[in-house]
Amino acid sequence: MSASCVFPMCARASRGLLRLRNGTPVAVDVARLLSTDKPAAGDDSATGGLARAILQQRLQQQSQGQPPPAEGAEGAGGGGDKKQKENTAYAKKMVLRLAGLMGLGGAVSVVYIFGTNSVDEEGNQIPDEFDKGRASGRLEYDCQEPPVVQQLKRTVKYFQDYRQMIIEPTSPKLLPDPVKEPYYQPPYTLVLELTDVLLHPEWSLATGWRFKKRPGIDYLFQQLAPLYEIIIFTAETGMTAYPLIDGIDPQGFVLYRLFRDATRYMDGHHVKDVSCLNRDSSKVIVVDCKREAFSLQPFNGMALKKWDGNSDDRTLYDLANFLKTIALSGVDDVRSVLENYATEDDPVDAFKRRQAQLAQEEQQQQQRVGEWSQQKKSGLSLGSIASRFWRSKQQ
Repeated sequence: MSASCVFPMCARASRGLLRLRNGTPVAVDVARLLSTDKPAAGDDSATGGLARAILQQRLQQQSQGQPPPAEGAEGAGGGGDKKQKENTAYAKKMVLRLAGLMGLGGAVSVVYIFGTNSVDEEGNQIPDEFDKGRASGRLEYDCQEPPVVQQLKRTVKYFQDYRQMIIEPTSPKLLPDPVKEPYYQPPYTLVLELTDVLLHPEWSLATGWRFKKRPGIDYLFQQLAPLYEIIIFTAETGMTAYPLIDGIDPQGFVLYRLFRDATRYMDGHHVKDVSCLNRDSSKVIVVDCKREAFSLQPFNGMALKKWDGNSDDRTLYDLANFLKTIALSGVDDVRSVLENYATEDDPVDAFKRRQAQLAQEEQQQQQRVGEWSQQKKSGLSLGSIASRFWRSKQQ
């Protein structure tokens, strides 16, 4: 067998054998073959030298524990990554197209639903300010805007009105006019928050949401009903608050009920605007646990501490005494009184401290008056004795 046949066979054999990772005996045989065979002349010697160099490189990699690279692996891996990237890009493109179609369909549906004219009981469309060319039930398209533009404007106006309804109170006069004689109108108005002032929401796995009644609610209503027009003005919705008010006021002391839709939404808070109550602002007191609730009229409100559900709480009893004192004193403007408690963390507790201090001062003053009167009586008695002695001596 010639050298031109031997070396290609050796090269093919070595290539096939070296694909085995743990083929040490095979590697030894190939090395022995390369060391014993003599190179042929011409092109065969060059081919044999190249095959020998390739085999030596692969043997060296195998001896160092590195597996030889598989033929075509790099090309196959590169092709797989490229195909995967193409599939990912195609999927993203399809998702974006689908989202765009859904968004366009939703926008068209919104414009169609909210931009169509209202209809009457007979199904006829009711003209509005956007129907400029409507006359005698006939559309004159030559002198009015296209129907698509009209529907777009109606849709925009609908959402503007809805936003305004959320932000602004439902009416500039939330309460009816005060009653006149022979009916009785209390001289003052008391606005109470429901959540965390009169009730405390609690949740448990067994019962779900429940509302705990604060101690002193009945006492508060009974003491203040003759003096105050009691109103519950809460940031809760009417569906939630209405049955709760019925539960805490079975006797009907609460004259009016206002809910979230009557508030003014500002900076993320539901604000109770006293100017919309249709009452004299100098006679209105707002009781809440958030100062933001009366931020438009800060001197019309009292910010109590949020009730945590403690059954030993006495705040409403003290609040009743405080408000009763204001009403019985005949204060012309309650804001002049509440202004003194505007910086207090707990105005009811501050009122109790000041009331105790005032009682102590009155007691001390009474003691001084008693001492002075006692001294005056003793002085008069000594003078009368001296005058009698002088008269007797003259006689």
